[in-house]
Amino acid sequence: MRLRALAFSLAVLATTLAATDARADDPPKQEELPRRAANFAWDKTEKSGTLLRASFSFRDVVDRPMAEKLASGLPTVIAMRAYVLREGEADPVALAVRTCRVVYDLWDEVYRLKISGPGGERDTAALNLDGVLRQCAEARDLPVAERALLTPGRPHFLGVIVEVNPVSPQMLEQMRKWVSRPAGSTGIGPGDALFGSFVGLFVKQMGTADRTLRFRTQIVTP
Repeated sequence: MRLRALAFSLAVLATTLAATDARADDPPKQEELPRRAANFAWDKTEKSGTLLRASFSFRDVVDRPMAEKLASGLPTVIAMRAYVLREGEADPVALAVRTCRVVYDLWDEVYRLKISGPGGERDTAALNLDGVLRQCAEARDLPVAERALLTPGRPHFLGVIVEVNPVSPQMLEQMRKWVSRPAGSTGIGPGDALFGSFVGLFVKQMGTADRTLRFRTQIVTP
């Protein structure tokens, strides 16, 4: 009787472990990403046609230790990639990027910022941490995709990756090249350097940056 009970327990344990392993091997689903609200708006201009813009915040990528590091005078880079994806599909259709290099000027007691994004690169300054976050950890009216890149009637969303001090200098160089495109020229294809599938981009990778945020927005339907 004891042997029969032991055999039954081992069978249940094996089944449970197999199910756990299967779940571990399953690719992450889009809906499993943390959700964050964004404001979407259509910008109609003669040059770009109808352009989708997005506004959202990622201030929480700078926690207290990171804020202290920003004030130390060491250079820090905040890199943001916003991928446009169709709900339920693996490959993104567009990409908008921004990078912000922050150096605290210990002599003048201001933060020196170099911001790269749609429209090119600019140098500016911030008097305090709130000014840094406002300029480097928020996207405001970010051009993310022309309507022609989106499928009418299909839900789309932004999958966003924010990294502080990315390890890969190649990725940063690719982002710098990407932002040299005209505003709204965000369409990507398999040959683009920053292209990747949902699984490849949003599987949590450890050790690639000092801090990383990955999240998705609500849907927008053209």
